[in-house]
Amino acid sequence: MPHNPDDLQLSLRRAIQLISWCHPSDFVRALHNAWIAEKSPTAKGALTQILTNSRMSMLGRRPICQDTGVVNVFLKIGISVEWTTPPDLTALVNQAVADAYLDQDNPLRASMIVDPLGARQNSGNNTPAMVHTELVTGDQIEVHVAAKGGGSENKTQFAVLLPEANITDWVVDKVSKMGAGWCPPGVLGIGVGGSVEHAMLMAKRSLLGPVDMPKLRTKGPQNRIEKLRIEIADRVNDLGIGAQGLGGITTVLDVKIETAPTHAASLPIALIPNCAANRHIGFTLTGNGPATFDPPKTSDWPEVITAKTDANIRHVDLNTLSKEQISKWKIGDQLLLRGKMLTGRDAAHRRICQMLDKGEELPVSLKGRVIYYVGPVDAVRDEIVGPAGPTTATRMDPYTEQMLDQTGLVAMIGKAERGPLAIEAIKKHKAASLIATGGAAFLISQSIKSSRVLAFEDLGMEAIHEFDVLDFPVTVAVDAKGNSIHLEGIKDWARAPILLP
Repeated sequence: MPHNPDDLQLSLRRAIQLISWCHPSDFVRALHNAWIAEKSPTAKGALTQILTNSRMSMLGRRPICQDTGVVNVFLKIGISVEWTTPPDLTALVNQAVADAYLDQDNPLRASMIVDPLGARQNSGNNTPAMVHTELVTGDQIEVHVAAKGGGSENKTQFAVLLPEANITDWVVDKVSKMGAGWCPPGVLGIGVGGSVEHAMLMAKRSLLGPVDMPKLRTKGPQNRIEKLRIEIADRVNDLGIGAQGLGGITTVLDVKIETAPTHAASLPIALIPNCAANRHIGFTLTGNGPATFDPPKTSDWPEVITAKTDANIRHVDLNTLSKEQISKWKIGDQLLLRGKMLTGRDAAHRRICQMLDKGEELPVSLKGRVIYYVGPVDAVRDEIVGPAGPTTATRMDPYTEQMLDQTGLVAMIGKAERGPLAIEAIKKHKAASLIATGGAAFLISQSIKSSRVLAFEDLGMEAIHEFDVLDFPVTVAVDAKGNSIHLEGIKDWARAPILLP
C-alpha cells in the first residue's frame, strides 16, 4: 500500500510532543526501583523530585525538562516502500519538528543555533533535526525519535583503544570524570567497533532500547555483551556518584551496547549518556495512516512519599540574604528559598563580562543577589513560567571570579559540580553555589510566583529575568569555605576503587 508522506510527518509531530512530557514506562519503573533502594538521603530527595516531576509532567502534559533537546530521527525505510508523492525526507522531518516545537498548547524550547562558529543565532523552531536514514528489506517504515538534551550530550566520550584494552575499565574511568552535568541516574549507550563515526552512531542508537537491566539480572547473562552490560553497570554504580552526583548507590539504571566488525588494528569505542529526561519512542508505518499512541496509564507513575519537612531544612529569604547567613551554610544543607532571584546563563554571563571589561554600566544590579542558571520554556495558559529546571553550572565557571569580584553577586544556582577555578573564587569571596534538581523542571516552575524580563530581552530564553519564588528547593553544593558536595559526598558511597591511574 502506498505511503502518504503526510502520515510520516504527522506521526513525527505526535511522537515529539509525546516524549516531551511522557517518560517511557520502563524508565519510570527503573527510577522507582532506584528510589526504593537508595540509602543516601540527599540522593533519595533528588529521586523524589525527579519522579514527582515526571508524574506532574505526564498529568499536565508539559515538558519534563526545560531543555527539550535536539531531535534525533532514525528511519528504516523498506526498499519496497511506495509513496503517493516522493518526499524530501529531511525537509519533511524538519517541518514535523518545527510544528511540534511551535505547538500552541505545549510549546517546546528551541535550542538549536545556526552558524555555530559565527553569530550562533537560534533557529527559532529547533530545526534542523539529526536525521539518520537506512534502506532495509520490506515495505514498511520503522521510525525511532529521541530528544537529546545538551547536558548529557556534552559528556560524550570517544577513543580508539588498543585491541586488547579493557572496555569496562575505560568506561568506568570516563564516567568517574564526567561529573554530574549529564543528570544521573540515566542510561549509558556504548558503541564498540565499526569506524570512528559508526561507533558514535551505535552508541546513540543503543539508547533507544528498553531499560531491561532488572530482567537481565534475573535471567542471567546469555552472552558476552550481556555479561559486559552487568559488569559495567555494577562498576559504575560502585563509584558512588548517585543521583545528581550527590553521592548514592544508583548512578546508572541500565547500560546498552552495540557492536560492529572493525579493523584488526583498532578498537573504536563511543560512550554517550542519557539523562534523567529519558525521551524516545518508536513506531512503524504500514501505509494505513499515521501512527497513534496509546495514552499512558496513570498507574504507571508511582506516588512517591515525600519526606516530611525536617527541622534542619533552612528557610531562606533572598530579599534579606547576607554574607553572614551564607557563611553558616554547609554542603548538603537543604534550603527552601523565597523572595526575588535573577536568572542568567551562558549568553547573559558572556555579555555581562564583556560590559564589565569595557567599563560599561550593567542594566541590572547584581549586588547581594542570587542568580539562577536557567533558560525556561515559554509559559502557556495561566502559567507564570514554563518548566524551568537548572542548566549545568560548570559552563559558568569561566565567568565566576569576575562576576563575584565586580558585581557583588553572592550565590549561584545550577546543576552539577563546579570546577577548581570556580570553587576557589567562591571560597575567596565567601559566596556559595547551590544546586536545583536536574530533571525536575516542571516541579520547580511551580515555586515561581512571578517573572519579568529585566535585561537582554533579545537573548530570548537566555534573557535576565527576575523570579519571585516561594519554597524553591535547593541543596548547598559549594559552601563559603570551598567545600564541594560533589567531591565530598561521593566518598561516603564509593564501594570500589577505579583501576585506571
